Amino acid sequence: MAERKKLGVIGGMGPEATSFYYARVIAHTAAAGDQEHIDMVILSHASMPDRTEAIRTGKEEPFLQSIEKDVQALEALGCKNIAIPCNTSHYFLPKIQAMTNVPVINMIQESAKAIKRRFPEAVKVGIMATDGTISTGTYHRELENVGLIPVEPSPERQKDVMSLIYDDIKAGDHGDRRKFDRVYADLTDNGCDVVLLACTELSVFKEYYQLPDNCLDAMDILVKESIVRSGARYR
Repeated sequence: MAERKKLGVIGGMGPEATSFYYARVIAHTAAAGDQEHIDMVILSHASMPDRTEAIRTGKEEPFLQSIEKDVQALEALGCKNIAIPCNTSHYFLPKIQAMTNVPVINMIQESAKAIKRRFPEAVKVGIMATDGTISTGTYHRELENVGLIPVEPSPERQKDVMSLIYDDIKAGDHGDRRKFDRVYADLTDNGCDVVLLACTELSVFKEYYQLPDNCLDAMDILVKESIVRSGARYR
């Protein structure tokens, strides 16, 4: 058996997405009893400043100061890897990683590599994400690095994405399927072979609706990396 490593999680962005992340880690860990699951420290920091707003306004310090305390706390508690189930926050990943010697799992990079493995014939990838993630091009760069062409929704359909995330999921609703379908059709009509769910609120949405087979959820990739890097077996 591989050496077990304690996993640190900076969550609360949003709280329901963190809950689903934890449930998926438990569900996908091959374990016959409690002791075969991985040790985790989850900080559900719901009061964390909004990531998209920090990017949009350029006022990054409140967010960075908040997350630095979390990173240092997890390091002090003996965590050997850190997972952040929030796509938009990965824009700040270089600065976050510089705050600690503990490796922070790069969900964006791992998702791009997963698309190449799972959809080897894919050329174009549609990105469903917050305005913050779209505007910074974090997924665009990683997809291009593995030879894929990133495609974002039209401005009108991006409004649907943001409404689905903020007006529906973050407000506690399951989400309006019609909004998702409009965005999915927009991306596939533009030649996308794969549609990437690049926001953890969309991961929550996926729990309530059956989505097309060519949709890949970035949170699922983070879950697998979290389990494997902690020394457990993914199932």
